[in-house]
Amino acid sequence: MNKEKLKIALIGYGKMGKAIEEIALKQGHEIVLRISSQNVSDFTAENIKTADVAIEFSNPQRAFSNITKCMDAGIPVICGSTGWTERLAEAQNYCIEKNAAFIFASNFSVGVNIFFEVNKKLASMMNAQFGYEIMIEEIHHTQKKDAPSGTGITIAQQIIDSMDRKKTWVNHISENPEELEIISERIDPTPGTHKVKYYSTIDDIEIIHTAHNRQGFAFGAVLAAEYIKNKSGNFTMADVLNL
Repeated sequence: MNKEKLKIALIGYGKMGKAIEEIALKQGHEIVLRISSQNVSDFTAENIKTADVAIEFSNPQRAFSNITKCMDAGIPVICGSTGWTERLAEAQNYCIEKNAAFIFASNFSVGVNIFFEVNKKLASMMNAQFGYEIMIEEIHHTQKKDAPSGTGITIAQQIIDSMDRKKTWVNHISENPEELEIISERIDPTPGTHKVKYYSTIDDIEIIHTAHNRQGFAFGAVLAAEYIKNKSGNFTMADVLNL
């Protein structure tokens, strides 16, 4: 991966933005722009162009316009905002149209992305095991704005893609065998816990990822920024981590 010093623009300077800043500085990078709700007027093409890459962690309402603004300025953009993915394909098409560079991930944690690969493999193995029902549990802090989490939705979609008997996910208990349950809880100070459970009258199989803090997400976002410099196209964390 590219380890040269990066000039990074942080679009969104909340708790995640500050955690990314801490990791980026430790890695020897420079933060040249910090955009929050307090200084939106500084989010100009001229200012964005001072950066090598932008890292966008804002909110569902602003994510798409923030991403396209970075692409318009010719700056590669990493996005970790969730709750806006109904426009993800549109953003990816815009990236191609602009010959830009874009990475979206519902979760940048190295551990979670390994968990994603395990989840896909397990789901494919369980496809023919009709004696098992499946559920997903996700727990986050009470300031988490969306439910289910973007990570929970990614996990669910991977299972639906691998299992013929599941057609859609729902965010509640369901008696419909074609619906995959995602149960969301909001408990402080939990950074993020995700569990996939296959259960039967005979036994249970569970895979769990528990985040201890935001550092894993921030480290993965910086890895993605290092990866995307001087590239064009749409990428994922599987590309970044060579999974």
